Parts: sequence; C-alpha cells; structure tokens
Amino acid sequence: MRNSPWLVFTYSVIIVIGLLIALPNILPQSTLQRLPAWLPHEQVSLGLDLRGGSHLVLEVDEADLTKERLQSLLQDARRVLREKGIQPKAVLRSQNQIVVTLADAAQSDAAVTELKTLANPISTGLSAGQADLAVTANGATITVGFSPAGISANVDNAVQQSLEVIRQRVDQVGVSEPTIQRIGANRVLVQLPGAQDPTRLRQLLGSTAKMSFHMLSPNNQPGPGVTMMQDDEGRSYPVLDRVEISGDRLSDARVSFDPNTHEPIVSFRFDSAGATRFAEITRQNVGNPFAIVLDDKVLSAPVIREPITGGSGQISGNFSADSATTLAAMLRAGALPAKLTVIEERTVGADLGADAIRMGIYSGIVGFVLVAAFIFVLYGTWGILANVALLIHTILTFSALTLVGATLTLPGIAGVVLGIGLAVDANVLINERIREETRKGRSAFAAIDTGFRRAYSTIIDGNMTALIAAAILFWFGSGPVRGFAVTMALGLIISMFTSVAFVRVAMIEITRRSKMKVLNIRPLIPFSPYDKHIQFMKARFFGVTVSALLSIASVVLFIHPGLNYGVDFRGGIQMSVKTQGTADLAKFREGLDSLGLGEITLQSFGGNNSILVRAQRQEGGEEAQTAAVTKLKAEVAKIDPTATVEGTDVIGPKVSGELASAGILSVVIASLAMLIYIWVRFEWPFAVGAIVTLVLDVTKAIGFFAITGLDFNLTAIAAILTLVGYSVNDKVVVYDRMRENMRLYKSMPLREIIDKSINETLARSLYTNATAFLALVPMAIWGGSAVSSFAIPMVFGILVAGASSIFIAAPILLFLGDWRRRHAKAPATDAGVDIIPPEEGRSRKSAS
Repeated sequence: MRNSPWLVFTYSVIIVIGLLIALPNILPQSTLQRLPAWLPHEQVSLGLDLRGGSHLVLEVDEADLTKERLQSLLQDARRVLREKGIQPKAVLRSQNQIVVTLADAAQSDAAVTELKTLANPISTGLSAGQADLAVTANGATITVGFSPAGISANVDNAVQQSLEVIRQRVDQVGVSEPTIQRIGANRVLVQLPGAQDPTRLRQLLGSTAKMSFHMLSPNNQPGPGVTMMQDDEGRSYPVLDRVEISGDRLSDARVSFDPNTHEPIVSFRFDSAGATRFAEITRQNVGNPFAIVLDDKVLSAPVIREPITGGSGQISGNFSADSATTLAAMLRAGALPAKLTVIEERTVGADLGADAIRMGIYSGIVGFVLVAAFIFVLYGTWGILANVALLIHTILTFSALTLVGATLTLPGIAGVVLGIGLAVDANVLINERIREETRKGRSAFAAIDTGFRRAYSTIIDGNMTALIAAAILFWFGSGPVRGFAVTMALGLIISMFTSVAFVRVAMIEITRRSKMKVLNIRPLIPFSPYDKHIQFMKARFFGVTVSALLSIASVVLFIHPGLNYGVDFRGGIQMSVKTQGTADLAKFREGLDSLGLGEITLQSFGGNNSILVRAQRQEGGEEAQTAAVTKLKAEVAKIDPTATVEGTDVIGPKVSGELASAGILSVVIASLAMLIYIWVRFEWPFAVGAIVTLVLDVTKAIGFFAITGLDFNLTAIAAILTLVGYSVNDKVVVYDRMRENMRLYKSMPLREIIDKSINETLARSLYTNATAFLALVPMAIWGGSAVSSFAIPMVFGILVAGASSIFIAAPILLFLGDWRRRHAKAPATDAGVDIIPPEEGRSRKSAS
C-alpha cells in the first residue's frame, strides 16, 4: 500500500502555502515590513470587540422621508395647476397624501393629467418603469400620493445617497479604515475603529444637516406658512416656511475664530448661483431679520444690515471646537436626503479590546495544550501525529480567514477553539476504528484502510450537522455571531483535510517506512473501555424519567424566575465602567437611580473595579435612548471622576424585537434541518429519536441559563445552536454504528443491537466529549464576559449531550422500533430486526 507521490506533493504544497499565508498574523509590523514583497503580508482583520471602536446601525426614517417629499410635491402641485390656469379651492397635505379640491369639477381630467406629470418612473427593481405617484379623482377632489413601489424607490434612493454623504462626512473628520455598507432595505452599517467619541459620531451621522435660509414673520406671530422654531438657548422664532435659499448651494464651510471673542465660528461660501440669490435676498431685506436653520433648529437669526454680495457668511453660536468642526464637515459633505435614526450602537474602548485579545489568546493556547496533552495520553506516539494535524488545522484556519477577508471577533476566537475540539473528533473516530480493526486481527494496512473507510461516513454526517448549525447562525446572526459561524464552518471544512486526508497519507507513509505488520495504537496510561457488555437499556426508564423531570424543571425555571435577557433582546443600554480604585456600587446605584431612567441594575464583573451598568429601554423611541446615554455618562463622571466608560451597547426596541424573533426562528429552523438530514441519511425513527432528545437537551440548556443568571443574548443563541449541532453530531456516531450492526446481525434483537452499538462507541463518546470539554473550559474560565454566555453553557451542554445519546436517544429508538414491529402490516423477513436500514429496505422492495 503506497501513497501517490503527486498526492504527497499536493498536500505538502497546501500546507506550506497555508503556513506562509498565516505567518504575518504572528509577526510584528516592523518585521512584516521587512519581508520580501512576494511573500504574503495580509493579516486577519480584527473586529471592533478586539481592537476597539464604534459600531452603529442607522435606519432611514421612512415617515420623515415621505413627509419631506410630500412637502415638495405640495409646492409642485400648486405650481403646475397655476401654470395651466386650473383654479383649486385648496391644496392641502392630509397624512401621507396631497388632497386637491377644485373650484370647478369640469377641470378634474385636466388637473389629473397635469398632476401625473409630477410622477417619476421607477428605475430599478421589479417595479421598474412604473410611476412613483398614484393620482386618483373623485369629482372635484383629487388625491396624490406615493404608491407602495414609489415609497420603496424613495427609500432605496435615500439609502444610496446616504451612503455617499456618510462616507464624505467620515472622510472629512479623518477616520481611518471605516466600514460603511448597506444592510437590508433601509439601513446603513457604520463601523469606525479606534477611540471614537460615540456622542460625536451620533451627531455626525444622525444629523440630516439640511441647512436653509428663511425670513422671519414680520408680525412675529405664528400663522399659516409660519413655523415656530427654537435655538440652543430656547428662544423661539416665527420662521416662514418658504425656503429663500437652500444649503445645497453651499460650496465650502470652514471653522474659524471670531477676532473679538475668540470663539469658534463656521464660515461658509455659496456657489455662483447661490451667491447671486443671497445678494438678491439681502438687498431686498435690509433691516429685516433672517434665520439660518439647520435640521429645524435656528442656528442664528441676524438682522441684515447691508447687502451681502460676496457670497459668504458666518454662523456663530455656542460652539466648541469639536462641534464647529463637525458642523463644518456636515455642511461640506452635504445634507442627508432623509433623517437617519441610530437604532443600534456598540462601542468598545481600545483598552477593553486589548484585554479581550489577551484573554482570547491565553484561553485558546491553554485549550490547545490541554487537548494535545489528552490526545498524546490516549494514543501515545500516534497521538503526536494527531497533534501535528491539529496544529496544521489551526494554521490553515487562520490562513483561510486571511484569504476570505473575514473579521476575527472574540466569539470568533471561541469558534476557532471549538473547531479544535471538533477536529479532534475525527481523529478519535479514526484511531478508535483502527484499534477496533487491529483487535479483529487485521494487518496494519488493512486496519488503516478499513478504519478510515468506516469512519469516513460518520465523520461526514457529524460535520454536516455542525455545518447546518453554522450556516443558520451566519444567516440569522449579526456582527460577532457571524464571525463565530464563519470560523467554526472553516474549521469543520479544514478538519476534513487535516484529520482525514493528511493523517491517512502520513499513517500509510509511517507504516510503510517502519515496515509494520500490525498497527498497535497504545495509550500512555492503560485504560480500556473496550469489550464492555454494559446493558444500558436496562436503565432506559430511569434515564428518560430523570431527563424528563430535569426538562420540566427547566421549563418552570424559564417561566419563573425567567431568563436574564441581555440588552440584545430586551433593548436598552449597557455600559462597561472601569474605575481606578474599588468601585463603590452603593454610590453608583444611588446616583444613577436619581436620573429617573427607570430600572437600572449594576453588576461587578472581572474585578472589583469593573461595573456593568444596565438601563431599561426608554420610552420615546431612539432619541430617548440617545439622551439617556448622555445622562448616564455624565452621572458616571460626576460620581467618580476617575471612572471611564470602556464599552457601550445601545439597542433600540425595533432591533431588540428583530433579534429576539431571529433567535427563536434560527433554533427552530436548525432543529427542522437536523430532522430532515437524519431522516434522509437514516430512517424516520432515528430522526424522531434525535429531535426528541434535542428538545430535551435544549430545554436543559435554557434551564441552565435561568438557574445561573447568565446573560441570554446573541452569544447565548450561538451557544444553543452550536449545542444543537454538537448534540446531533454525538447521536449520529451512535446511530451510524447501530445501522452498521443491523446489517451485520440481522437476527439479533434490537435491544441487544443498541446495547452492543453503545458499548462499541463508548470510548469514542467519552474521548470526544472530553476533548471538547478541555478545549472550552479555559474559555469559560478566562474568556471574559464577552464569551461567558457561550463557553459556560457549552461546557454544560457537552456533558448533557454525551449522556442523552446513551440514556435518551437510544431508548426512544428502541421504543419506536418495538412500536413499529407491533404495528407492521406484514411480518418482516427477519423477525429479529426491528428497524430496516434504508439500503436493505430498498433491496427488499426491488426483490419483491
């Protein structure tokens, strides 16, 4: 038995290239710059939770956009009717439409024809070519409004324009490496690395920056065509609605300083058309006040002393240097086409990110060392080969992350660590199969060939169930959770190369060069769970009863006291606060409770100088959330001037509701996908057994969250979905052996087949559960609050999944087999085989 030289060469090239691609990730920047240009220089991008920065999701305010467009449509409707000599009694805006009442109903058709000229054709999507307006007439009354397709087109155009305006604004303030992209139909994601002030970012990105110049009402009284507006000092002004000149005529805006007061001011300049119009306005209104309005707020309202013909002016106010710079940047970049609401904000300080990296690396290294040591103890010198494969697996995972341009987050590091534990699963399956074949008396090469062949289908089935969970996590998840899904999926795919293909070639080569006749894989410490004849099915009623009681208790705990929902699902504000000395929780609680922001909870984490502050979701929408964040930060600084806010999560009600729905839906879809996969690969009794067991496992995990009080957030959903994949993976191994034994022992009763199969796979179950446990324990202990909702329940879930494969899934399969035998329409050919494998069933049908 020989390896193909071309196969060995190909594998060697893959490993060397992977090593070169991954190498820049461990080299300091100074060394990386000295490397030859032909070598790879790309590094894995770090997520904001590792390097610090701000993450904001902004949503186009559809109602505000429609209101703005209707205001323009109102003026245009009056204009076209006037130009055609059509006399309306009234042209008014009523909710989301314009209502035109004609003086003469005979002019209705002509009016409809003219109003339809205001419509624009939709240029993209399924509605391309259709008009964006719907014009209907009922006698002398005509209504004009945007069609549903027109509203969608308006939103789409507004998002596209907003992307460009946001990009220009961010460039104006000099943020490096920003990520600005569209997500969904009406949202924009902005990620800004580094130490950014989130308050300033909200002002920069959330402000429409629609600047306009208006005259004030001569009699200083509100009325038709007049809107009362205020300035920062609270003074009110009767501003005429008619825009004399709009901000889109500005060609430049810069920060300067008043020579007398030395306060920051914003100097602006119009383009040529704007300068001409500005000169005309000031010439006609000498002695009258006019207002400079930004986003429905009066910036200043000076009196025109003389005509201004130079096309420039100044805006003064209570500006700080930063706020003046931000205003100038917004005016230079132009106005947003619609109001953008910040519906999600996550900010991580650079120090917190550095701590996360350190904890992630330490826990990952410790996990790898524990797994490698365990494998070495299990398989002796052959364990060294498995550990080499494990090291190559880790290297290739980082090279794959680099190649696909993935962003590594702290949950992503957890995904790499879990990938190590799952990659070992394939090694354990293969080694145990080879041991089994050796005990049957096979030669070295025959044991390798048969062991790999029989383990292969089990490995594929196990990895597919985990990949299904990863795919659903990626589809429904966001941010760091998606990073976890990507790293776990890459790890599973790469393990098929390192743990199967590479190890097979290496084993054959070592065996051939050593001229081994028999392949003995001996442990360092004698331990043999083989050749046991434990009658597990005798304890089936006890196992099912205990499991059912624990699941019922978990449901009760879910109802009361319930889960400790994180900010992801209930909305609100969460802040990480760090003080120089020991934090005085009582003092912080007293001060923060006085703000009147509803329920505020404080929790120590990671040390006596770190506090987690949570405030409930505020009434009044997203603006109320923003105001509450500002109050909390100000009060924290007042209570303890040494305190710093290292991280902030602000989740609005809309996002929290969507995340909760997506989390529930993802778990349901994952379970259904597992059911279908196992049904196709095995038979319906196997699928039903796996899903019933899965439901019991998941309920216990929910109960664990309830009894421990761990945050139930997006990371917790990732843990449950991963547990779903891992639990089914564990069942698949036992099921695969049962199916194999059913073909070999056709006259053996199902109960004996199940006991025999469990005994034969007992070593594998113990070993793989132990390796996954060892991989995740360091992450659970040292991973920090960011991954505690994943690692801790996963450690618990691994133990539950291992036990349920034996004491729940197998008894259910036995019950279904007995039930099926009793209700069979015709006696089976082999009376002792209760469940017919798919292949055997097909052959019997064809024979009949």
